[in-house]
Amino acid sequence: MVSLPLLATAQRKSTTQPTPARGQRIELLPGTAQLSGGKFNGVEIRKLIGNVSFRQGTTLLYCDSAYQYIGRNDLEAFSNVRIIQNDTITITGDRATYDGDTRKARMIGNVTMRDPRMTLTTNLLDYDLTTNLAYYSTGGHIVDPENTLDSQYGYYNTTSKIFSFKRDVKVLTKDNTIDTDTLQYNTVTKVAYFFGPTRLTDRQNQTLYAENGVHNTITGVSTFQRNAKVETPNYLLTGDKLVYDQAQKYGVATGHVSMTSKKDNVVIRGDVGRYWRLQGRVKVYGSPVMRNISGKDTLYLAADTLISQEGKAPLNNAGVIYAFPKTKIFRTDLQGRCDSLTYNRLDSIIYLNKNPILWNNQNQLTSDSMEIRQRKGKVDQMRLYARAFIIGQDTLLNFNQVKGRRMIAYFQGNSIKKVDVLGNAESIYYALEGDTAVSGMNKALSATMVLRFAESKLQTISFLTNPDASFIPPHELKPEDEKLKDFSWRPTERPTRRAVLGKHFALPVKVKTKAKPKGKAKTKSAPKTTPKPVVKPVSKPAAARVTTPAGATPPLPVKK
Repeated sequence: MVSLPLLATAQRKSTTQPTPARGQRIELLPGTAQLSGGKFNGVEIRKLIGNVSFRQGTTLLYCDSAYQYIGRNDLEAFSNVRIIQNDTITITGDRATYDGDTRKARMIGNVTMRDPRMTLTTNLLDYDLTTNLAYYSTGGHIVDPENTLDSQYGYYNTTSKIFSFKRDVKVLTKDNTIDTDTLQYNTVTKVAYFFGPTRLTDRQNQTLYAENGVHNTITGVSTFQRNAKVETPNYLLTGDKLVYDQAQKYGVATGHVSMTSKKDNVVIRGDVGRYWRLQGRVKVYGSPVMRNISGKDTLYLAADTLISQEGKAPLNNAGVIYAFPKTKIFRTDLQGRCDSLTYNRLDSIIYLNKNPILWNNQNQLTSDSMEIRQRKGKVDQMRLYARAFIIGQDTLLNFNQVKGRRMIAYFQGNSIKKVDVLGNAESIYYALEGDTAVSGMNKALSATMVLRFAESKLQTISFLTNPDASFIPPHELKPEDEKLKDFSWRPTERPTRRAVLGKHFALPVKVKTKAKPKGKAKTKSAPKTTPKPVVKPVSKPAAARVTTPAGATPPLPVKK
């Protein structure tokens, strides 16, 4: 495959530059010290010793001694053999054979081939002076002013100045080491072409890999295809196509892009990825999705654009993830949306900006901005800043509500354990009788409020400052009493796993197979006529205990 363009170039050369006709006799030049006749292997020869020189057209051959066959147009040369073609190509070695009819030479032992652009050394070299094609199969070493190349097999077209290498190919440039299996190298343009698995490693331990591509050893620009990737000690960026500028330390990957942060199990996938090595930054867009595996749970994050900023010691070794706009997150215990998001991987804090909304189990949480604080891969706290609002729906589709200036929600396992409402606290909770009838609504105002939960059910509400609580029987409930100001129930916006993962992760396919045993268990344990509730109630206010500080006016009792 690699030799075809070289042969074509050689053929064009033969039409523009005159060469001796096949069969032209090899001419012995004067000056040979000793000449005698004899036989070698039963064939008549002339033995030539001392300053032997031959000519065939523009090709000259020199040696210390030679056998010239009388009945054939060929010879064997020994010791200090030197072939010169057109005053540009020089081949030296210990021994040579030359066929004047086919114009093919074989040089054996300590072979060196030189032209104005490179020097080739090998142990055995075949050279066709008609096609200007040299070939070695015992290992070769090439040196030019910029690079060195080694391989087991190699072709060199002295007209096009293109080398073709095969097996155990290694190229050393001033900046890189290139290891590959099949390579073409143009000694004029200094461009290398790869046709097999190739690994390019620079002096800073960064590796480029692909199975097809081009590398310009002068400009340092590489265009890689087929399983292309760039890898550093901290990152791995892959794509169907990768263009990397080594001088600028900048790369662009396209098609099935994947960025892996090795330190913390973070993977970002998308359609296009841009990599700035000096800044330690990777930008991925085209429906990008981030996956962060932590313990037994996995956090997925999607947005129009995702940026991974590598950490720098001593402030932050882990780095930061930025997502914007139209950000969505999904975990089994947490789903949400916001305009932009910042994920600090050092302390595992996720900052949600511009009117975020989160869902945890049966609870909807909104505010102007939020923080999700994690510990050991699980949600530890949620902090809601400005216009904080929590809504839950019970089995009778009533909305239990809590709002305030700020909130801190504390988690145990995957559920809310306690909520501190700080400033302008308000709450509405419905009391149920056996989850089948409403016995009343508990409505309260307070400067601060503490709600405690057990098994996702409200147990107590404590009013700490200036409480004003009341219990409203069902027959006295009015529509305006059932919702707090700024109430907004938005279940249709809750992200699903498939909506967040999109096209880049195949994990949603496995969800269906896992759901089959649950479906069988459900048919066995529950009658078909039992309706499935939309969401579980946040709490059972009927079991709640309301506490007030000393001297405060207690609320009306809650019926059980």
